[in-house]
Order: sequence, then structure tokens, then C-alpha cells
Amino acid sequence: MIGTGPGPIEDMTLRALNAIDACDVILGYSTYINLLGSRVEGKEVVVFGMGEEIARARRAVQEALSGKKAVLVSSGDPGIYGMAGPVLEVIHRENLDVDLEIIPGVTALCACSARLGAPIMNDFAVISLSDLLTPWEVVKRRLEAAAQGDLVVVLYNPGSRGRRTQIEEARRILLKYRSPQTWVGIVRGAGREGEEVLIANLASLPLEKVDMQTTVIIGNSTTFVHQGRMVTPRGYREEESRNAQAR
Repeated sequence: MIGTGPGPIEDMTLRALNAIDACDVILGYSTYINLLGSRVEGKEVVVFGMGEEIARARRAVQEALSGKKAVLVSSGDPGIYGMAGPVLEVIHRENLDVDLEIIPGVTALCACSARLGAPIMNDFAVISLSDLLTPWEVVKRRLEAAAQGDLVVVLYNPGSRGRRTQIEEARRILLKYRSPQTWVGIVRGAGREGEEVLIANLASLPLEKVDMQTTVIIGNSTTFVHQGRMVTPRGYREEESRNAQAR
């Protein structure tokens, strides 16, 4: 199983590329397979649609048990909202003995942070706003806790055409504990054609820019913007000052 990163081949790890080159069959969601381009030539390719995660996982396990070198493609990192969980759940439920290697990838969190500057230099929480698999009341409790703790908050799956209320409610929750001027970074399609990067404040967050290809990073109370880059300080200056005083 490999993580393909945010999209471009250039952002994939060497281990992931080597695994693709050495495999017999590649499995995955059609969009992620397409991002591999000519790398899939000469390979057996099994394409799945959105929402077929368990079917993907089960087929990949079957291919591996048949003796093939199978690569299951997961965008970003397979262990962060990716396919590592479903595969391991299938193996556990069916009590299978599978030679499995999980190759990490650059997740959207890392790619989007790099586009924005250094917004997650200090403690942060990653929360998905999708309520397909997690009840919305649970998501709201997590938002409340992260907001109260002054954590930088990274929002995955913040919205879609038919799902707009979650990002609006998330902003309302954050505004209970954060200044309206808190800096927010929005990255859409990181590393892909048409990439968009925007920095705004929490009060004027352009919700119309948010969709399923977007990652939203809300700074904490110390986050600032300098020359178009978000920075969340970690306290190195304060540490230098303390050390100087001690000397």
C-alpha cells in the first residue's frame, strides 16, 4: 500500500515509486490512478469509484493472497484518512495472514502547510468535517476542544456542493474562542493544476472557496502573517532570551 502524496509524481516518495515499478497490479480510486500517468503502463489496473473503500481493500488483499505484488493506491498518506485502516480491518475481521507493507506519503496537511508558510509549527489538531462516517455531534465536540485549547486547527473535507453548513458551523464554534482576526489559510488542489492559495482572517473566511479539494488551516492566538506567509511561532526567541538571561 502506498501514499501518493497530494498529486504530482514529484511529491511521491522514492519508496512509493519503486513499489509501483515492481508491482503486478495497481488498485485504487480512478482519480488517484490517473495521477500516476505513464507509471501504470504494462500493469494490471483495477479501478474503483468513490465510496468503495472496503471493496478496494478486500480486492487488494485477495490479489496479494493470490501471489501477486499488489499496490493499493491511497492519496496523501494511507494512514491519515486513507486506505491503511480499511485494509487492516479486512485482515483482522477475516483473520488473514498477509505480507503487508505500508509506504507513507506526503499528506495534504504537509503539502498545504508548505504552500502557506509555517502555520503548524506548534501543536495542532486535524479534524475532518465530513459526517458520513462520524456523527456531526462528535465532530462538533472535537472542534470545541481544539478551539478551547488554542490549537492550530486543520480541517479536512470542509465542504462540498451539497454540504455547506458544516464549515459555517465550524467557523461559528471557532469564533467563540478565537479573535475574528485570526489568520486562516485555504489551499485548494495543492500541487495540482489550478492550485489556489489564499490567506484571510476567520471573520471574512470566503466559504464559497471551500470544497472537497480544499484544506483549511486556522491559526492559533499567536499565528501571524509576514510577506504573504502564515507563521505560528514555536517560542525559539523566548528560549534564546531565557538562555541569555541564565548566562
